[in-house]
Amino acid sequence: MTKDPPPLADQRDTERVYQPAEDTQLLAETAVIHVESSDRVLDVGTGSGFIASHVADETGASVLGSDLNPHACRQARAAGIPVVRADQLTPFRDGAFDVVVFNPPYLPTDPDKEWDDWMEAALSGGQDGREVIEPFLADLRRVLASDGDAFVLVSSVTGVDAVRDIARSNGLTTMEAADESHPYERLVVLHLRPAGSG
Repeated sequence: MTKDPPPLADQRDTERVYQPAEDTQLLAETAVIHVESSDRVLDVGTGSGFIASHVADETGASVLGSDLNPHACRQARAAGIPVVRADQLTPFRDGAFDVVVFNPPYLPTDPDKEWDDWMEAALSGGQDGREVIEPFLADLRRVLASDGDAFVLVSSVTGVDAVRDIARSNGLTTMEAADESHPYERLVVLHLRPAGSG
């Protein structure tokens, strides 16, 4: 039997911007294996800019960060990452990116126990943990190049199979690229591609 994850309030290491943790590291290390120096990469919800910086430094690829949180945008810019303040994929043109990476808010949260602040936005995935992931998957194929790749961090508390079903219903193939077990969850990096891209 898995333990419940710690309350969101206990995970507030910083006041307004989510800082790198185990999930961040796993996604960053997985992404660099698949990114080429010629790729155009988007790091959605870039937060501190750790993943974007890691991918750019390790691969030489052109990496853009995006985040809705203005404090995160400032922190990522201070780390040398070009950043756009954006709600997920909305402002980006069709086929703009070869690779998209996303460490979304995925913790299931009781709406009556949420904090209405930027850290909450970085952590809470709504009641089922998929509130942010679903619209992202619905729009992902549009911004990916026809043979593009995406890497999304999900947790067993979010329902990995449910996320894969949503991805498939949006014309994406899915496979597990990496995983890591922790006391209260299994972290999984899903590798997504447009169906039929080979």
